[in-house]
Amino acid sequence: MTTPFETRTRACQDRLRDGAADAVVLFPSPNLYYLTGFMEEPMERELFCFVAAGGDPVVVAPEMYDEQLRAASWVTDVRTWDDGEDPAALVGDVIDELGLHGGRVLVDPTMWARFTQELRTVLPDATFGLADAVLADLRVRKDEAELDAMREAGRIADRVVGEVRALGADAVGITENELARDIERRLGDAGGEGLAFDVVVGSGPNGAKPHHRHGDRVVRTGDPVVLDFGTRYDHYPSDQTRTVVFAGDPPEGFEEVFAAVRDAQAAAVAAVEPGVTAESVDAAAREVIEARGYGDRFIHRTGHGVGLDVHEEPYIVTGNDRELEPGMVFSVEPGIYLPGEYGVRVEDLVVVTEDGHERLNDSPRDWRVD
Repeated sequence: MTTPFETRTRACQDRLRDGAADAVVLFPSPNLYYLTGFMEEPMERELFCFVAAGGDPVVVAPEMYDEQLRAASWVTDVRTWDDGEDPAALVGDVIDELGLHGGRVLVDPTMWARFTQELRTVLPDATFGLADAVLADLRVRKDEAELDAMREAGRIADRVVGEVRALGADAVGITENELARDIERRLGDAGGEGLAFDVVVGSGPNGAKPHHRHGDRVVRTGDPVVLDFGTRYDHYPSDQTRTVVFAGDPPEGFEEVFAAVRDAQAAAVAAVEPGVTAESVDAAAREVIEARGYGDRFIHRTGHGVGLDVHEEPYIVTGNDRELEPGMVFSVEPGIYLPGEYGVRVEDLVVVTEDGHERLNDSPRDWRVD
């Protein structure tokens, strides 16, 4: 039976035959998993997957990975080398068989420079490009297996958002670091498979820093707290942000700022459907915030694509006139940031459907936790 990974590989080969290049060369990365089903962290040893325009892929790997590769991947042509050997000869043999000398080769965009240089050494007459030229357009539209994994990752995060909101006044007096560790534990207990990215807990003025992670500041009564986190399920992530006040009254003007962000997020989500441009979704959010007088405090794009990578195409940003298509998944996360005071961000993932959109998060979006 053909696996989704083989189907994706054949689609990649179709694009290569259309003239994109002669081959794609991958190393441990989300792209390698996307085509083969094998996931591994980058390492100092040579592990390459050669996907030529025709035939089956060839994997060159350290001998210690032979069993793992054959168990996880549909690829059967696995050629191994041990630590006492120089893999260059094995790589050269594969290149000779595939006829890549003088051709165009697309390498994984995250491939370490040392490995790219090795390939350039054995392919002095080839031209090089990035594998995104063929893989980005494939990965940008998620299939049902991918969407199901992201829905489950979203459900897990929704559950944890509920648990964290339920802390209420008990969250006052603990540090951002402590709350971040608690969130990580809860995600694992709920069935998550690790963090999608480092947890963001931005309390009070730290919430005005969009990429603040967490620190030793103590959550105080009345603090707006930005909570941005996600988990993975079957390799695919969730990503959502909620801004809450665990106890007490928020700062003066906070409710107005929060309403602007909440309304901007709702307007942008409502704009999502096939055929509209990415920049028009950004504009829908930006127009609301600008009309409320906070346009200069919305200091980042409205969203980013999400898949095997937490940040990938399509980017929901001014100037991106790409039309949305069914299967695209991205965040919608407008924010307002007041330096030295607080920040507000509300984020959900959405998937473009045939006739509109589907939210992948369903936890409460209000700042009140009760």
